[in-house]
Amino acid sequence: MTDPFTAALKLLGSHAKLDRDKGALSFKVALQKNKINTESSKEEFQKLQNYLLAYLQSDERNGSTWEEIFGHLEASRILIESIGDDSSGINVDTFLTIGLAYLENPEFRVRIVAGDLLGALCNRIDSNIYRKCEPKLIASIKENLTRDIPGDDVKNGDDHKDAKDIFHDTAGWKSLETSMKGLQSIIEGCGEHFLQFVNMDLLDLIFDTLSHTNRFVRETGYYLCASLARYGVSSKDGSKNDVAGKLAQHLYVGLADNWSQVRLAASVATRQFFEGFEDKDKKLYFKTLLPPMCLNRYYLAEGVKLYNQESWKLIMGTQGRANVALFITEIVDFYVKQTESDNHAVREAACHCMAELSSKIDNQVVKPHVPRLLEALHFCFQDESWPVRDTACVACGNFILNFPDESKSLLSTFYPLFFDNLHDPIPSVRQGGAVALTNVAKAYGEEALEYVFNQVSKDFDGIKEQKSSSERYEGLDKGVATYGVIKQLRDNDLELHSNQQMYSCGSLAPKMGRRGGGCMDHSFKRAAEPWEAVDGCVYLLSEMSSVPAAVPRVEKYIPIMIQAATHKHYTHYLHLLESINKVIPNIAKGLTKRVFKKYLEQFFDLIFESATCDSALTKSAAFDCLEFLSQFLGPSILKGRIEQYNPHHLKVLDQVSIGPGSMQGTVFR
Repeated sequence: MTDPFTAALKLLGSHAKLDRDKGALSFKVALQKNKINTESSKEEFQKLQNYLLAYLQSDERNGSTWEEIFGHLEASRILIESIGDDSSGINVDTFLTIGLAYLENPEFRVRIVAGDLLGALCNRIDSNIYRKCEPKLIASIKENLTRDIPGDDVKNGDDHKDAKDIFHDTAGWKSLETSMKGLQSIIEGCGEHFLQFVNMDLLDLIFDTLSHTNRFVRETGYYLCASLARYGVSSKDGSKNDVAGKLAQHLYVGLADNWSQVRLAASVATRQFFEGFEDKDKKLYFKTLLPPMCLNRYYLAEGVKLYNQESWKLIMGTQGRANVALFITEIVDFYVKQTESDNHAVREAACHCMAELSSKIDNQVVKPHVPRLLEALHFCFQDESWPVRDTACVACGNFILNFPDESKSLLSTFYPLFFDNLHDPIPSVRQGGAVALTNVAKAYGEEALEYVFNQVSKDFDGIKEQKSSSERYEGLDKGVATYGVIKQLRDNDLELHSNQQMYSCGSLAPKMGRRGGGCMDHSFKRAAEPWEAVDGCVYLLSEMSSVPAAVPRVEKYIPIMIQAATHKHYTHYLHLLESINKVIPNIAKGLTKRVFKKYLEQFFDLIFESATCDSALTKSAAFDCLEFLSQFLGPSILKGRIEQYNPHHLKVLDQVSIGPGSMQGTVFR
């Protein structure tokens, strides 16, 4: 072994991944510096190659760590990748034998680098090397597609997954996944030359992996499809390509998979699939793939969402809305079906998408589908997951605003749900309820305003009934439930944590069903406390201030809102002060400067009490409010009004440094 490579190989065989990565880089640099495989260094190249082959073939390697074996395989791959046009010095048959031998090594990282070595041989030597790899590689995939575990034939008596099901869904499957990755490396190595080896037997085998019970296998299968699509398996003659049609159907399933990682892999494959077509041929597959692509633009997992948003721009260009309108029936069918998913993240995304239809697509296109969409949203309105309820609420408000005639018959059904959200224990849900009720007021005018503000009056009056010991979860049923850990006061009981349903961090579906059992189930959540109802009304006044017909009523309720904030006998009154400070800027803009000045002094005590309280969030909201008022009214006007009202408040105002055009809270920023 020559000295320039000794240190690099030592790093490549290190226990630490960071060292192995450094070793790979050092090995590449050493090859470049020594100009390995040039005419002047062929002897050096042969020494290095012989050393690697001797180590990987030696019986002594049985005493080596997996890291050392990995390092020598990785060095072999780098050596092959670095050769120039003259590959005559490479001992292809021996490297091929070694790569195949390590495909089913007990260590998965060794198996992966063995597949990469085979891919490098196909890339740098000859794509026909795949013919020699094919029997063992395909056999490995076929043999490991299924496995037997004692008890597999026992059926569950309920709908929940037990430990065995979770094991099948998440555990590794011997060398199946790594053999598939090896096949992918070969495809990438061969490039478009791999198409000569593609036949229906191979495609059917790959398609079988896409419906596998194990999500890692499905994920790898879709990345395999991405590599195939990248090199033209979907042929530009789309109208005659049966393979493309079958692949599109499988992509549809993957884009709707319950696991985010599988959705992302299917999204990558979908983008590659469409890039293989001319624009005129893409539309052949829009009917199948457009609906799940649309939904995944709003999917909870950030990677899936951003990737599909980018794919949408690349594939659709400026024709996104036109294509949605063209396939509106298929899209609505898919959205409605997705609201029935066991995965709460899917239901939430479906609600977002339905809201988008109401505001971005031509009304005449959407109008025939409004009853179905509202029916689905009504069901989601009663979901156990609060983000789903919140999104459904806002979506219903959008539909009522844009389709008032079609929605009016359902208004009596939706009103109680809107107010339930306005009073919800979750602040963001209360804000969503306020937005939806404001849209109702915009759609139906005086009739809706009368109904809404009658309820607002009752809610403000209810603050007098607020108990002094307000608790976040007061009023919850203390009995046993499916979601027992939420309902019980103590969680140190072993029975709460033993022999229970298993969950995975990769998907929240088992935790959040459509109805029943959740801590935020529509039929389970506690009744709103009076202060929460008032807090929802504060957000409602903020939203209503932008509706001209509602402004007189907003003015009427400003003193009532301020009076409600004077009740300080309960634990959470600072939360209400925080909300009022947050909405003052919006109310001021809605009322206009001239009208708002009439009420300015009435807010001062509330703002400055908030600015000097013990709650950091309430303080911050108060200083943000002062910053806005300074810009909105002018710094000198604000200071003059405060000095006239109560000069002592100026001490607090002095903590806010007024710069050119803005104020910054020096203490709280």
